Amino acid sequence: MVSVYQLAMGKDFALLQPELQEYFSLAAGSGPAAAGGPAVGLGTGIFDVAGCPRPVLRPLLRLAGRDHALFPEYQRDVPFSIENRAHLDASGWPALTAVRTIDFDGGTRTMQDTTVWEDAAGLTDVLGRSGTVRTDLACSVGADGRMRLVSRRTSFGAGRIRLGLPRLLEAAAFTEQWWDRSEDCFRIRTKVLQRQMGTVLEYQGSFSYRMVPSQG
Repeated sequence: MVSVYQLAMGKDFALLQPELQEYFSLAAGSGPAAAGGPAVGLGTGIFDVAGCPRPVLRPLLRLAGRDHALFPEYQRDVPFSIENRAHLDASGWPALTAVRTIDFDGGTRTMQDTTVWEDAAGLTDVLGRSGTVRTDLACSVGADGRMRLVSRRTSFGAGRIRLGLPRLLEAAAFTEQWWDRSEDCFRIRTKVLQRQMGTVLEYQGSFSYRMVPSQG
């Protein structure tokens, strides 16, 4: 079985940096040989900056934080960890769930999302535990073999009942991840931009990462 990113990118997946290919190759029931079979990906690092730079939006993001979807804090030099697990979703489609634990001075936040591949719909990113917020997701190869992830359309609801945001309220999320050979670590940069307000959420930093055998 191959990963959701391999399914989405096809032959372009091989153009990513080798370290990124390993990172994004985690699939249900399989893992890199070094992990000895089924694997989970574990990472730890520091966000140079993380959170919402717009104070007026923080009460709304605090509500989203209860669902482990987003977070309202804004801080520099924030320790974090990430756990990636590949699986099949309830409909049997390949999926990857990422759980990030972010240690702000005022307390720990959890942010999780599940990226799902469906043959007809492509990649969809499901935010939080409830699954009420979904965004489309496009991935491509950037400069020097970096991974670029872009999300532009968001919908809310449950099951087959989905409502899209009005165009004026839509936000777009842009992520770039790459392997920094000079520092021997992964780097990530994410920004969520809204048409009227500019940057409404951001995080960027560096982290180490390894595959280990899954314990179930």
